[in-house]
Amino acid sequence: MTQSRFMTTAIAALALGVSTLAQATAPAARPVHAVAAARNSDLPAIVWPAQYQPGSTDNYVSNEIIVKGLSAEEVWPYLVDTRAWPTYYDNAGDIVFRDGTGPRLVGGSRFRFTTFGFPVESEVMEFVPPQGARPGRVAWHGWVEGDADHRLDVYHAWLIQNLPGNRVRILTQESQAGKPARDLRGVRPNPMLNKHQEWIEGLAQAARAKAEIK
Repeated sequence: MTQSRFMTTAIAALALGVSTLAQATAPAARPVHAVAAARNSDLPAIVWPAQYQPGSTDNYVSNEIIVKGLSAEEVWPYLVDTRAWPTYYDNAGDIVFRDGTGPRLVGGSRFRFTTFGFPVESEVMEFVPPQGARPGRVAWHGWVEGDADHRLDVYHAWLIQNLPGNRVRILTQESQAGKPARDLRGVRPNPMLNKHQEWIEGLAQAARAKAEIK
């Protein structure tokens, strides 16, 4: 073998070895869906009482939007001040506070409102205003008195979170127990899913418009 051919062969072998080493040591690429799932798993979630864990009750829905150009602090007043609800959501009315609080929700507030035709007694079980990276959280236990065919218990929770890029995440989820919940679950299209979507979209629109609350 000539010196020139020897050098060519040696260089090719060296290049192949470097390429093989690089392939062996480089981290495997993660599929796009796996990256998205990992990011989603980092998002805060609703904190559920044990008896209302989704999948263990008679009905459950989840609605979520992410909106650019709003902050959690701008959205929050239109969620916790119940005077604003009927202005952007036509499925909440006849709001009455039972304990001298109101019209703004606070931790422990006792109130009643009519939704889906039900007069729902409610008590605020969680109340954490948003502050910077800390998401806002509000949740209430609601119930409709009645016998086994008419008793309804629900847990309705909200999470309002600032996201990078001047975005806000609005998440609302509700878990229900009782025969009325089972009846509602079987209706198509799903009325609770659709109306709650109206609620979160109306909430964002009201905050964006800086609508007066009165």
